[in-house]
Amino acid sequence: MKKYLFVFKNKYILAISIFLVYNLFLDEVDIFTIINQNKKLSGLRSAQSEMALKLKETKYVLSQIKDLSYLEKLAREEKMFKKDDEDIFVITYK
Repeated sequence: MKKYLFVFKNKYILAISIFLVYNLFLDEVDIFTIINQNKKLSGLRSAQSEMALKLKETKYVLSQIKDLSYLEKLAREEKMFKKDDEDIFVITYK
């Protein structure tokens, strides 16, 4: 026990240890806040990359819509549009 108290009798070691404890655990930006914010940042970066892929896909579809045959294909297959004299049958596989 005296061995440990001898270390804290040195004023420099005592000041550094108090400084480290305060900065790591008691400060507003402690180690737990930094870890939590890094997790949120990585989640936002992955969401950003997913949105970039969706944006690229949407831009491609918008560039293809200028062609009327592609527009009709898109409307029929994805939006389930039909002509007045047509019936649509949707077949799903389980």
